[in-house]
Amino acid sequence: MPTRAFRIAYDGTGYYGFQRQPDVDTVEDMLFDALRALEVLAPDADKPEGYAAAGRTDAGVSALAQTVAFETPDWLTPRAFNAELPADVRAWAVADAPEDFHATHGASRREYVYHLYAPQTTARLPGESQVVDDERYRAACEALSGPHDFHNLTPDDYNTGRSPTVEVRRDGEYLLVTVTASGFARELVRRLVSLAHDIGAGKEPLEKVDRVLAPEPLPGHEGIAPAPPEPLVLTHVEYPDLEFTVDPDAAASARAVFDAKTVERRTGARVAGQIADGMSRGR
Repeated sequence: MPTRAFRIAYDGTGYYGFQRQPDVDTVEDMLFDALRALEVLAPDADKPEGYAAAGRTDAGVSALAQTVAFETPDWLTPRAFNAELPADVRAWAVADAPEDFHATHGASRREYVYHLYAPQTTARLPGESQVVDDERYRAACEALSGPHDFHNLTPDDYNTGRSPTVEVRRDGEYLLVTVTASGFARELVRRLVSLAHDIGAGKEPLEKVDRVLAPEPLPGHEGIAPAPPEPLVLTHVEYPDLEFTVDPDAAASARAVFDAKTVERRTGARVAGQIADGMSRGR
């Protein structure tokens, strides 16, 4: 059977990450369950032949362009895939791939975007209320860009050298932090965001970056905790030798799903805002 690569979008807030784990729901579980229902994957098979994914997103992290590739019959289009997937996991584009293609190793660049709530009057991570200075945040991002050993910004014990580009721009009350690299260590993006936040909010000096990137490990009380996962999105994975074709019907159904989620969450925010406002006025 031919090898094909599928672009997968998902709302990760209801899943314990992308990769399969015992006894919890993951995005990969949903993909394999759908393939079994479609009889592409045998009931007793562990995974499809030639299967690999672009990367592992943490629990709560969402994706626009997660990419999985495996041997599959020609009739498995994104639209057909979606017939057995839950609404919050959507295939929307496909590409023919070489027989020896590997979705992890074949990726030349990955891009994540973190939506940091940072109004210029106040900025919040859990337990925080400092105002973030955009220029200080931007300076921290520039200092963290380029080739470094990020052993102090990941729980990984080896292969911690990376060369990310970290950029930030303001979009209303949010700072959009875009991080690109050929690959990432675990939790690296979220810890980069968290460290830049501490510097932007004035909790740490810019020189903290030098301390974090130094060969010596940080003691526990100086460690950088990861920023919350829910604002993080895997937005692009680049494959130089693949040309993806968008499935119009699958993409339309995905847009409808995420448009509905947008309305639902805006409504929830209004309700929460009314409760908070009522409490502040003593009602």
